[in-house]
Parts: sequence; C-alpha cells; structure tokens
Amino acid sequence: MGIERNGVRTLYSLFTGDGDIKNLKLKTDLSYLDVIPANIDLIGAEIELVGKNGRESILKDRLEEIKDEYEFIIIDCPPSLGLLTVNALTAADSVLIPVQCEYYAMEGLTHLINTIHLIQNSLNPSLEIEGILLTMHDMRNNISNQVVSEIRRHFGKKVFNAIIHRNVTLSEAPSHGKPAILYDIKSRGAQNYLDLAKEVIRNAKDSVR
Repeated sequence: MGIERNGVRTLYSLFTGDGDIKNLKLKTDLSYLDVIPANIDLIGAEIELVGKNGRESILKDRLEEIKDEYEFIIIDCPPSLGLLTVNALTAADSVLIPVQCEYYAMEGLTHLINTIHLIQNSLNPSLEIEGILLTMHDMRNNISNQVVSEIRRHFGKKVFNAIIHRNVTLSEAPSHGKPAILYDIKSRGAQNYLDLAKEVIRNAKDSVR
C-alpha cells in the first residue's frame, strides 16, 4: 500500500498494550480501506505474549472497539501457527486459506485445518472456514493442475471458484508501493483478486439471507 513503516506505530503496540487501536489506523490511496501496519517487531511480540493472561484473545478484544466501523476486517497472518495466528483465529468470524498450487502446500493445509478445529473446540466455537483459495497456479505445470484437482476433490464447495494465477504484475506491484488494482487493474492477477472479492461478498450476502 506504499505505507512508510519507519517511525509508524504498528500492531506491535497493540499486542504489548501501549497502543490505542484507533490511533494505529492509517489511511490509504483507496478511500474505503484503512490499514494497521506491521513489521518485523511482531516477532518480539510473539515472545512477549507467552507469559500474558488471556494472550490468545488480545486481538479479539482490541478489534471489538472498531469492528462496527467496517463491513470487513481482514487479518493477514504470518505463515506459521504461533500465538499471532492463534490470536487472529480467535478474533475472526471466518478464515480464508490460501494454498499454493504445489505438492507440499497440501500437507500444510492439513495441519492448518487441524489447528482451526482446535480453535473451534476451545477458543472460538463460531469460527468457520470461509474458503480455500488456490494461488500461484501455472496451467503449464502438471503438478499445479494436479493440486487443483486434488484439493477440489477433497474439499468440494469449500474451494473458491476464483484462482490466483502466476502473474508478473502481482510480483511487480509491491516494488512500486501499490496494490495490483492500482498498479494495473487490467492485468490477469488484478482481475483474479477482483473475482475473489466478488465471490467473498456474494457469499457473505447469501449467508445473511
């Protein structure tokens, strides 16, 4: 999003207890999108959380203060199953699971779903799986196509129709400090993510009916 993170207060402040969530929000070039940034300091926050009471629900408690201001709050998790991810799963209504179209990604998916079940049984009974998103798909790659087939066979309707294909625009956009839809909205990568957004919104409306 082109946010300069040096000198900006981040999620670290939220987890360590010295940050008001309303003061951490930053405006972006998209009028309908605010961001609370994070940086490498979050590694330290994970260590500091270990000895805290109620450490699994810190993020949930803080988000209660602002959740009525937004239609959607998206929590971007690290690629690990530590306390930060547990906080996110405890706070969330649903979880969107991105899966790279590679063989070992399927093994990671199994571990994550097991973790989600543990969270449902102990910390967040209402947590649902929003859907599984297939990413970095290359139609020229047999393994990539096999992964798509296997995941669709195992998880059926839980897999989004939208697929994120390998696309140079998605690689270039971050280096220009822009999301793909502002860098090149006509690119295949941007269109893939717009398809996903439409599907998520459509599913949300259907669940309300």
